[in-house]
Amino acid sequence: MIQGNGTRVTEFILLGFAVRQEVQYILFLVFLLIYVTSLVGNVGMILLIRCDGRLHTPMYFFLQNLAFVDFCYTSAITPKMLVNFLVSDKSISFSGCVIQLYVYGTFATLECYLLATMAVDHYVAICNPLRYPIVMSQRVSIQLVTGSYVVGSLNATTHTGLLFSLSFCNSNTINHFFCDLPPILALSCSNMDVNVMLLIIFVGFNLVSTLLVVFFSYVYILAAILRMPSAARRSKAFSTCASHMTAVTIFYETLSYMYLQPSSSESQENDKVASVFYGIVIPMLNPLIYSLRNKEAKEAMKVLVKSCS
Repeated sequence: MIQGNGTRVTEFILLGFAVRQEVQYILFLVFLLIYVTSLVGNVGMILLIRCDGRLHTPMYFFLQNLAFVDFCYTSAITPKMLVNFLVSDKSISFSGCVIQLYVYGTFATLECYLLATMAVDHYVAICNPLRYPIVMSQRVSIQLVTGSYVVGSLNATTHTGLLFSLSFCNSNTINHFFCDLPPILALSCSNMDVNVMLLIIFVGFNLVSTLLVVFFSYVYILAAILRMPSAARRSKAFSTCASHMTAVTIFYETLSYMYLQPSSSESQENDKVASVFYGIVIPMLNPLIYSLRNKEAKEAMKVLVKSCS
């Protein structure tokens, strides 16, 4: 640390998981396997959608962007965590910490808005199928995705920018395995009223607004499905929404657990577990969920495997 009128941190120490070294080696192998699976799954999903002309629809355009988001935000935190399992020096520079927080914050926020956008896409496809090509045109799809990127970037820029105004007096050891905002703010001795207020407002707005969009979209979708006279059409509609609802349920339940529980030393340890789940495990699960529960994706994969063999 550099002393002056305040205290400016030049680096942080990531505490990580308080377990024996032997256990850390085991965790390294487990998370390395998860990370490699996540990379292969998400990159494979992107390439599959790009190469198969039958998947060039708005739904798969959003899914392709979701795979890219999962790839980016798990790559923002996992490599550093894997290295820290093997080395004794668990430091990260202040600028490196800010970059990690910015990338993670941008793409984690993007995930919320993309899931909401995909819910709207399903709503239009099921409730207004005749108008679907017009309502969800290529231009509209690009605008929705671009807007999601802008919101995610603004959210992350606001929080990371305010870090430069803080002083850190007591410690530079972050009780986490990556640079997340709450454990960083816990180290500051500055007035954090603005930081905390904006964190609550931004996180609350992002979670509540996107969750409401998902909720009301599926209320209308369910009503439309129940009115369908054909059992085959109902089954196809449920199949279309099943994978998305599975991903939404896992993602939002994990975030709600993290941000709605009271703050305590025990909750900080629980936050690490929840962060592992939605920052590392969910990006691995999403391509599996969408590929295994999606008929078109499975057929495209079969065609690709046949052509390669």
